Amino acid sequence: MEDLELRKLVSDTGMELVEKKLVARTWGNISARKDATHFAISPSGLAYDLMTPEDVPVYNMEDGSYDGPRKPSSEKKIHASAYQIFDDVKFVIHTHQDYATAVGLVGAGILDLTHEEKEILGEIRVAGYGLPGTGKLKYNVEEQMLKGSKVVLMIHHGAVICGTDRFDAVKKAELLEEVCKRAVEKNIFKPLINKVELSSTFRNACKDAIIVDDENVLAIAEGKGFKCQLDDIAQMIGGKIRVISNNDADLLKALNKQDLVLVKGVGAVILTEDPDDAKALEMLIIKSAISKRLTDALNVKIALGAFDCALMRFVYKKKYSKQKGK
Repeated sequence: MEDLELRKLVSDTGMELVEKKLVARTWGNISARKDATHFAISPSGLAYDLMTPEDVPVYNMEDGSYDGPRKPSSEKKIHASAYQIFDDVKFVIHTHQDYATAVGLVGAGILDLTHEEKEILGEIRVAGYGLPGTGKLKYNVEEQMLKGSKVVLMIHHGAVICGTDRFDAVKKAELLEEVCKRAVEKNIFKPLINKVELSSTFRNACKDAIIVDDENVLAIAEGKGFKCQLDDIAQMIGGKIRVISNNDADLLKALNKQDLVLVKGVGAVILTEDPDDAKALEMLIIKSAISKRLTDALNVKIALGAFDCALMRFVYKKKYSKQKGK
């Protein structure tokens, strides 16, 4: 396959995965094998809806060089491991899908797959934690691939899916989300929430505030604040998701420090100057709520470390958030 065709395959798949809600913004990455030593991979820090085939670099696994105007994804070495381990793998996607990410926190043992689903997905394993883009993360994912897994859940992070082609990889990602959603919904139940409204004073003062009243978000707002469990939301708000009383003064004070807070009976309240950030936070709090409800239901105590959260937040503020639209 010619380079331009490979690059177009990667950029087209990016938009397909966005539409299927398996990735968002610049999160996740996609690659297509060219030959034994090269693959095209989505670039670092560019949103999928802005990506063109010309933006997609072709990476050389042997010497780390690349062809193209943009740097390859920071997770390129995970993709390289997949191609080096599996001769039949021609397409790799790393997703941030909601339900698979939640299952990664509690273990693949809760999944109940049919024979046909097992045939398609193979043995699903969970890789140990490593910060995004690090050698530790690459090593941990590679460790599970070496055991034969072509679908690997990345704890606190997402999933890596290896396919024989684009169709196979996307099909696996969709099926993975389906079986994970089934397992999650088997373990958590529809909450009974007494919904309340924010005051008209607050709404008039903060006309751009977004309310997220998804049932899972409402459910976690009934509890106490908690430490972030997932990398992507930790990047955007830091280490803790706070629960605030439905009081104008308290709410305004909290939103002055953090772009998202939870309010009992209301859900999540988001207030940020960047509409793109607001949209991303809306997606991320729903995903975080699913994960939190599942870990609570199974009594799994798990959270990101304070140092890791602080580091990811620092990197996001100084580099990533400024890079996403360029």
